[in-house]
Amino acid sequence: MNNNHTVATGFILLGFSAVTEHQVFLFPIFLCMYTITVGGNLSIIITYKLSPTLHTPMYFLLSNFSTLEILYVSCTVPLMLSGLLSQCKFISISGCAIQMYIALMFGGTECYMLAAMAYDRYNAICLPLLYTVIMNERVCIQHIVGSYIIGAANALIHTAFTFSLPFCGSNEIDHFFCDVPAVLELSCQDILANELVIFVIGGCVLIGSLVVTMISYVEIISKILKLHSVSGRKKTFATCSSHFIVVTVFYGSAIFMYFTPRSSHRIGQNSVISLMYTVIAPLLNPFIYSLRNKEVKSNMKTIILR
Repeated sequence: MNNNHTVATGFILLGFSAVTEHQVFLFPIFLCMYTITVGGNLSIIITYKLSPTLHTPMYFLLSNFSTLEILYVSCTVPLMLSGLLSQCKFISISGCAIQMYIALMFGGTECYMLAAMAYDRYNAICLPLLYTVIMNERVCIQHIVGSYIIGAANALIHTAFTFSLPFCGSNEIDHFFCDVPAVLELSCQDILANELVIFVIGGCVLIGSLVVTMISYVEIISKILKLHSVSGRKKTFATCSSHFIVVTVFYGSAIFMYFTPRSSHRIGQNSVISLMYTVIAPLLNPFIYSLRNKEVKSNMKTIILR
């Protein structure tokens, strides 16, 4: 494609071609990860629905979070798997815009869902006597709906700003899906305004939810240190540390992707870094948040035995 022509039809998703020439060998790995992610999260949803003892604010949030994770991985991974087996990695401009919007919406929603879950744990551990009053059903629904509204608004702003640009020269996206930084690299127009939008709007969503999450965990740890029971302290610390791993993987990779200079990104790095928050974090979540939980495992066994 000539450098003085605007891309009229669509883009080519390079995927992991910059990392390895034999992308087909990655297919069974990512298919297995996708299957485990969907299966693990689906088992949590089913267990919650069929177990009256789990109908508490914490598990209500977790079941909704599992639903979100299935939707999140399903908007990027199936297309990536198709690209690993096919020589045709073409995606239309409208298809790219739709995928970007959906991925950003679920990603932004996950930020505030994680914050809501951390806030829930803060109330359960630090304010146990007021927990059922603070985290009632109406409040939990508001947290979930609010998370989706913020995610949808954030996605709309970034997608609209990105696809208002002209795209010239190469139509090859150094990524396995249509992510904002990778698509912006193809623009033949100054993208300073877009980078400012990412910094301000994206910063409010990403950093804002991270601050809420971290404050909640700091308060929880402070409360734990005051506990006299050594076993109770170890148990709560183990839970919080595992949660903190997921938060670190998700937020750390997303912040690196969106808030570091594009000049510092090497070829193929976009795909590898994005794997952390689009594939790895959703894969870990069922195990970290629920499947290590004795109450969840006990109810799963009961359902299976039925």
